[in-house]
Amino acid sequence: MNEEKIYCSHCGEIIEGDDYDTIYGEPICEDCVDRYTTVCDRCEEIVWDEDIHSDESTCLCHRCFENYYTRCEECDSIVHNDDAYEYDNCYYCHECYQNIRRNASIHEYGYKPTPVFYGDSNRYFGVELEIDGAGKDDDYADEILDIANSGDDCIYIKSDSSLDDGMEIVTHPMSLEYHKNFCWEKIMRHAVFLGYRSHQTSTCGLHVHVNRDSLGLDRDEQDEVISRILYFVEHHWNEILKFSRRSEYAMNRWAARYGYENSPKAIMDKAKKNYGRYVAINLCNYHTIEFRLFRGTLKYNTLIATLELVNKICEHAVLMDDDEIAKLSWSEFVSGIKEPELIQYLKERSLYINEKVEETEEF
Repeated sequence: MNEEKIYCSHCGEIIEGDDYDTIYGEPICEDCVDRYTTVCDRCEEIVWDEDIHSDESTCLCHRCFENYYTRCEECDSIVHNDDAYEYDNCYYCHECYQNIRRNASIHEYGYKPTPVFYGDSNRYFGVELEIDGAGKDDDYADEILDIANSGDDCIYIKSDSSLDDGMEIVTHPMSLEYHKNFCWEKIMRHAVFLGYRSHQTSTCGLHVHVNRDSLGLDRDEQDEVISRILYFVEHHWNEILKFSRRSEYAMNRWAARYGYENSPKAIMDKAKKNYGRYVAINLCNYHTIEFRLFRGTLKYNTLIATLELVNKICEHAVLMDDDEIAKLSWSEFVSGIKEPELIQYLKERSLYINEKVEETEEF
């Protein structure tokens, strides 16, 4: 009785013997295997070359590729789904993703470039201004960056998960005078034009970083000055709360107070017990302290007045000792203020020796 002959499903030649491969259940001769097929790197099944998904280092059958892999939108390399990075509804390998984010208009929240200092001063202020309501939009970010960085890269923009539909404008460290002469008015006006809001949201804050080395020659001296800053804020909390434009609820959520103590040292000791960064004065950064008290704004005078207030508090903490800062009343504090922007704002908030003027909106 003659044995049934087996034919190669590709070339039609008779396959000798019973040791042969199959593709999709069909027999294939060794010659066709060598010439027209590849082995999937994942499942090790034999696949026709025309059905393979491959790059310079990976070969995959269609099933494995569809279920477990994708292609980098930029370099077209094959990337396992677990290793792919999503950005703007596209997927990238690690290297391409890093390049894209490095050049993107809106950086990730953790982005921290090497600081560039602008202005001539020993005290510098880094501003983080959150804006919301018009999207985390690269095109809008580009427009703001074009206004701000016409000569120097003074600002960058980051995403922030605390915002509903916005982004965070971050400055490099600038002296107070540099901030005053910076194009803040144009930036804020254009942000409003694009549909962003800051004060008129429940999400936005205005954070101000101050370089620690402007507060003392070494860490011990800096800590003494910072303790007096904390003391001033705690002992004038009602005025600071009014200045901030925030509600007590919002302050507790984003900038909680350390609590009343009888001395600057006692407040500092409490602050060092790992309170985290969601406190009125954040001490978690090595090179700066961060004033997190203030509600966001797209009004130039409010921004400058905020920076002037922070500067005044720092000045008093540097120049006064513990007893002097403890005796300093709010009326004495504001009576020595000469800056017109700060005086105007204090009057708007009924914080300037009982004088009140009409407050204007951001737009």
